[in-house]
Amino acid sequence: MDLRHLKYFIAAAEELNIGRASQRLYISQPHLTRQIQQLEEELNIQLLLRTPKGVELTPAGKIFLDEARNIRSLMEQGIERTKRASQGKLGRLDIGILGTGILHAIPQILRHFRDTHPDVKVVLHTMSKADQIEALRQKRISIGFHRMPLLNVDIDNLLIINERLYLAVNEDHILSRQESVSFMELANYPIVLFPTEARPNFADRVIELCRNKGFVPEISQLVGDAFTGIALVVGGFGISVVPESTRTLNLPGLVYRPFHDCNSATVDFSCIYQKSEHSAILEAFLAAIHTFKQQHEAQVIV
Repeated sequence: MDLRHLKYFIAAAEELNIGRASQRLYISQPHLTRQIQQLEEELNIQLLLRTPKGVELTPAGKIFLDEARNIRSLMEQGIERTKRASQGKLGRLDIGILGTGILHAIPQILRHFRDTHPDVKVVLHTMSKADQIEALRQKRISIGFHRMPLLNVDIDNLLIINERLYLAVNEDHILSRQESVSFMELANYPIVLFPTEARPNFADRVIELCRNKGFVPEISQLVGDAFTGIALVVGGFGISVVPESTRTLNLPGLVYRPFHDCNSATVDFSCIYQKSEHSAILEAFLAAIHTFKQQHEAQVIV
């Protein structure tokens, strides 16, 4: 069935006059009459009765008008959904996440994205750096978040922000009495570091900074994630170095102190995605990341 037949029939049925319907459709009356006749012949059903004043619907025609309107509505919805999908406004986005980014940058980026793309279903997957790369290649996720990304010829890396590092210490520790601390103080106390996997990782970054200052840290515990590390600091197992985003964890007995003598005490927060993927949803999400990045940089300047 030609969809134009439905369009022509609906116009004639709503106007109940071939002349007015043809004017509405910007076609000639004979052409409209032929199109409706073709539709009736295809269905083998009379839909309209010709009267001296125009046309009227048969009982079958009244039912077909409702169905034709439904079909038209579904078609319009389908076209609109297709357009929105092509613009990245409809569909599903799978995201790999890892570590403390979920405490700061990721929620803000997601809010930017959901404000403009509320009908995109966002699914988060907690996975290591290596698992994110494999999932990208298998197209199980479209984008991943982590720190210190590896170089891969098929994976793009986008630096989002550089986070300052802070000392995390038990409130009873002597270092908690200072408003800020020297990075060299790390040489004097056992340190809790994280994570244990996905090299190079955040622990490697802290060790690198210590070595640049001329000492090797005493590692009391090497644990899988920041949350476990912070819990051990509260429990008195040592001090720790954490990204700025970790400060949102306000646990009883825990304080954070900045370093006053180490401008290089920062760590990246980045996203990765396949170079070959150019989906509209991914492009829209990257735009949300750039919006967050620009706002963050503006706050830093202020």
